[in-house]
Parts: sequence; C-alpha cells; structure tokens
Amino acid sequence: MAFNFAHAMNHPPRNIFIGTDCGATTSKIAGVWGNGEAITTKLLQRPTNSQNGTDAVVASWISAIGEFLAENNLAWAQVQGVGLAIPGPYQRYGVLDHSANLPPGFKGWDVYTAYSRALALQAGREIPLVVGNDGKCGGVAEARLARGESKASVLMLMPGSGLGSAFVGPNGLPLEGDTLAGMETAHMPAPLHLLGISGPPFPCGCGRNWGCIEAYTTISGLGRLLDVTLPKYPGHELAKSSATIKERVLSLRGRAQKGDLLAVEIFDFQAMALGLHVANLTLALDPSIVIIGGGLMDPEATSTEFRERYLGIIKKSAMQYVWPAQQGNLRIVPAALGDLSQAIGAALLALYQPA
Repeated sequence: MAFNFAHAMNHPPRNIFIGTDCGATTSKIAGVWGNGEAITTKLLQRPTNSQNGTDAVVASWISAIGEFLAENNLAWAQVQGVGLAIPGPYQRYGVLDHSANLPPGFKGWDVYTAYSRALALQAGREIPLVVGNDGKCGGVAEARLARGESKASVLMLMPGSGLGSAFVGPNGLPLEGDTLAGMETAHMPAPLHLLGISGPPFPCGCGRNWGCIEAYTTISGLGRLLDVTLPKYPGHELAKSSATIKERVLSLRGRAQKGDLLAVEIFDFQAMALGLHVANLTLALDPSIVIIGGGLMDPEATSTEFRERYLGIIKKSAMQYVWPAQQGNLRIVPAALGDLSQAIGAALLALYQPA
C-alpha cells in the first residue's frame, strides 16, 4: 500500500508526541504532530546500552529524543506526551518481567517510573508517559495507514524470530487484556489436524507442548520444518551440508527466492499455517483488515514474487474457513512502515491515550 507522511507543514501544530521503541541492541525514536502525521520518516536509532544497566538505557532514550528534536527544529516545550514500546511480558503496567530481549537483571524494573522521572527532569515539567507492548505499538501505526479514514478493525501478525500479534479497534488502540497479555496469539495451539505433519507437536520456547502456532510459522520452527521436509529431497545440498542448523535455516529464504523446491515448500507450509491462524482470529475478532508484517514482507529482503506468493497462500488458506460475509469484506495486506512502525505506534499511543 502506498503511503506518504508529511515531513513538514506550512503551519505545523505546536503539540508533538514522541515514541521510543526499545530494542535489545538499538532503540528508535519517532514523533507525530497533534493530528497524527509523522514528523519525519527518517529513522533515528541509537544503542540501547542495556549491558550498562537500566540507568544507562533511560539516559540513552533522553539523549536520543534530544537529537530528534534538534534535527527537526523542535523543542522539549512542544512535547505533550511520550510513548514507550517495550517487549513483554510484564509483572504489572510499566514493570518488566523476564524478557528474552533484555538482560535478566531487568526483571522487576519499574521502567514507567524511571522514564517518567527522567523526562520530567529533562523537560522541567511532568510529561505524560504511556507504556505499551512493542508489537502492539507496531500494529497501531500500521493500522492507521491501512484503514485510512475508515474505522475498520485491524489484525496484525508479524512472523519473525517469533510471532508478534496485535488487534487494533475502531478507536485506534490495541487490545491489551486484563493482565496486559492480550493478543499473545503466538502461543495458541495450531490446528495440527490440518497441517499434515505426523509426530509430536513441535516444541516452543514458551514451554507449552500443545503445538504453538509460532513454532509452525516463524524462524523458531524452521529447523524442525527442515528436518521433516528434507527426507523428501534426499539429493538436496542441505541434506549433505556440514553447515550448522542455524546456517542452513538462514539460507532458506534466499533459496526460496531462487526457486529451490525444498525451501519453497517450507515457506508455502508456513504461509498455509499462518492463514489458518488468520482464520481462527478472524472468527474470534472479526477484523476488516489483516496486516502481515515481519522480515518476509520487507521489500529490501524479499522479492515481489516471493511476497505475493506468500500472501496469496495466506489468503487462500484463511478464506476457506471464515464466514461468507467475512470473505467478501476481509483484506489481507503487507505491512508498510518497516523499522519505523513501533516507534511511530508508541507516539500515536501517547496521542490517543494520554497517561
């Protein structure tokens, strides 16, 4: 979907809202005007510095916001709210539990209080802060683009190393749930009877043994899929390769784009499995738009042919199980914002839902 954010306006609104996206290695900063338009689509990212502790992380965010404001001729006085996109799970709002993406010592960190204090100290006043799951923030930003002026509900699925999920309602806000664990759809059981793979369910890093859909749709399950598919291709290069399993798995995307039948079959399977997941969630949530994100939808990493095939199989797989009225209404589209989505979504969260 084509999109165009205004980089500047003749009379820009005074109020701005800043988004911070905390990654394991780098953090990204974005901002939106009071009307929701992005201030810039230029990506600003700086080291998270998590290896140096929580104080260093907050300091890096404050410094990066300062850079963002200076680059765009803005001032702290214009900042009316800040959103923070950070990985879960959480012990409670704004307090981290153990995260696979951050050091173990961050468990129990009250990031909401620490960041709020730092923002107030820097700005000389209290600045409302909203904390949200990083995947859900990405969904907020992508939903705003995909639905335009409509109030359509939007489901977003982001297969990568794991499966991120978000559901954004007509008010533009993501579904959180009563314990902030809403839309953790990666760990719903896959419809194994439809997948055609014999043997026990694939294991998942979450510890469940019922066949989490994440294990059948993301990088985390490619090794197992390679194991069960290779016997059909005994002469394949990967059947005789001395490379590590990680190296073999990471080669599959490139092989698929060159027409390698083994790799194509594996990604076709993942697309089919993701389509079944889309059908399940569509029956439960009834969205009008489904956005597929993640690295497989990245125009810089995959070919147009690869993306169209992948999306086409998702659609075909999903449409046979949703209701007839949904078949005529449901759009399945690729994500458009890439690395900017979570930071922009965090800024929008601050705009839509001030603390």
